[in-house]
Amino acid sequence: MSDLEQQDLKNKKVIVRVDLNVPLDDDDNVTDTTRIVACKETVDLILEKGGICILISHLGRPKGKENKFSLKKIIDTVSSVLGRKVFFYEDCIGQGAQEAISKLDKGSIILLENLRFYEEETSGDRVFAKNLSKLGDIYVNDAFGSCHREHASTFVIAEYFENKKFPGMLLKKELDAINQIANYGKKPVLAILGGAKVSSKLGILYNLIKNVDKIIIGGGMAYTFIKAKRGKIGNSLLENELITNAQEILSLAQALDKKIILPIDTIASKDYDNNDQILTFNSKEIEDGWIGLDIGKKSIEMFNQEILSSNTIFWNGPMGVYEKDLFSEGTRSICNSLREAKEKGANVIVGGGDSIAALKKLGKEDWVGYISTGGGALLESLEGKILPGVKALMK
Repeated sequence: MSDLEQQDLKNKKVIVRVDLNVPLDDDDNVTDTTRIVACKETVDLILEKGGICILISHLGRPKGKENKFSLKKIIDTVSSVLGRKVFFYEDCIGQGAQEAISKLDKGSIILLENLRFYEEETSGDRVFAKNLSKLGDIYVNDAFGSCHREHASTFVIAEYFENKKFPGMLLKKELDAINQIANYGKKPVLAILGGAKVSSKLGILYNLIKNVDKIIIGGGMAYTFIKAKRGKIGNSLLENELITNAQEILSLAQALDKKIILPIDTIASKDYDNNDQILTFNSKEIEDGWIGLDIGKKSIEMFNQEILSSNTIFWNGPMGVYEKDLFSEGTRSICNSLREAKEKGANVIVGGGDSIAALKKLGKEDWVGYISTGGGALLESLEGKILPGVKALMK
């Protein structure tokens, strides 16, 4: 892929597909500006090089033109975060949009209306994509979180910009982070996978076990692996149909001389909601009627040692039901260990909504080396897939 930084952008109209699908409260206030902040570097680059920045994005899942999903609601926040006046136009295609753009001076930014007001966006309609392409001279994709979809604005549109299509600065960083995890990160490389279900991480496990040096598995998904090793897991979360897969992954790790590290003790309760009784069990000897809801102190100590002996670390998924204070210590300890590893020079990459939410809930997000903006896009990348939005820039 060509490099945007090397291009002459003076007086060029640059279409930038960004991800401004931000959360709003009941009063339409943006509650998390992470995705807006993430596109700032690309916008600044284009403006510094004398270009005109045309931002296109989606917001929510509207059915037609619904005012509650209008990007106009976030224009003030976008202007504030970018530190520049951002104009708005109430459509994203057509003569009116083209005329609004033609009146802009170099160094200007305009945000166009929600792409998903047109069903042609998600269906990947070629006519819609071609109409979008008429808005500018150059196309930039900086919406990593949408790159796994073959939508008009992330995939099809690139066909109309031969030799004039580029990844944005955010997309480049995301791809570099993935490569560090899967290909060239400083060893030892450690992946920490948590969350509820093995099924959501199965493809990642099969792919990462070939590339990283060791994998810590925690959260609810750990119990399927413990069961696969003939452990007793009580009433803990189990995907019985995936036991064979878990055994295959454990065998593959052994054959490749890779480490899979499972919890050795478990904090358990008899009920998810009524936690009057809480006990600690050996993770392979959880009594019937008890549910594993967090890792125990021995597991915390063991995981900490693995983290501090690693140089590249990727974390995706909590170690327990961190939303409840009683079962948040395992996830909190991972955050603390990762911070210590970062301070000692490790490259720490965090991805996935649950991990980011845990960081914020526990007040631990201010130190991370890199937080990925992608959800499904990140997971598919780590499964070894080339995302459609990335592939489109490579053609």
